[in-house]
Amino acid sequence: MSKFTWFTGRGPALTQRQLQRRRELVAPAEFDERPLNAQRFVVLDLETSGLNLRRDQVLSIGAVVIENGAIDLSQQFECTLQRDGHEAGVSTLIHGIAPSAIANGEEPVEALLNFMEFVGDSPLLAFHAEFDRRMLARALKQSLGYRLQHAFFDVAELAPLLCPKAKLTQAGLDAWTRHFGLQVQQRHHASADALVTAELALILFSKARQQGLDSLPTLLQALNSRRRQQAYSI
Repeated sequence: MSKFTWFTGRGPALTQRQLQRRRELVAPAEFDERPLNAQRFVVLDLETSGLNLRRDQVLSIGAVVIENGAIDLSQQFECTLQRDGHEAGVSTLIHGIAPSAIANGEEPVEALLNFMEFVGDSPLLAFHAEFDRRMLARALKQSLGYRLQHAFFDVAELAPLLCPKAKLTQAGLDAWTRHFGLQVQQRHHASADALVTAELALILFSKARQQGLDSLPTLLQALNSRRRQQAYSI
């Protein structure tokens, strides 16, 4: 049997072992009424070659886990993806990942398989999550032929929902970390940004419990209600 198997004439080529790992990736869990502190969440941050959702690439992935109501530092994920021909650009000044580090990074298929195995069936959290979701989904499709189905919750959307008195409706991560007095070790570094996003999420989960939104279905219902109100006000 050939070492490689092609999904289509233009699709990615994977080894038999990689195909097996892809088949064994678990589907996302259904939302249930468990309290938030009984859920496992993967908090994600990506560094990319730019902001173009069709052209730019994922360069690094950082993630931490919230489980049993706390950040579990024994469960962390960090990797830089190898990208042939990558050159320094404007984004390099932001994320600081040298082209040499990218050239020596982890092969994308292996990196993405490792990450999805790390995620398991957990929902994902990110700040400005739609960008991360779309970039990750495209990377998974291109490298693995895999369709991302996991739910993403946007911490940038949860924060003004749960803290309306803060008056930070369009604020970025820096503004919210300052608001709560959180310390950021290194901005625009995937793992550091994932960690501070997780710290912010725990504060928000505490406020959700105080407001009777202590499960994923009730939290999602509140988010959808806020979205409808915003749509009507436009």
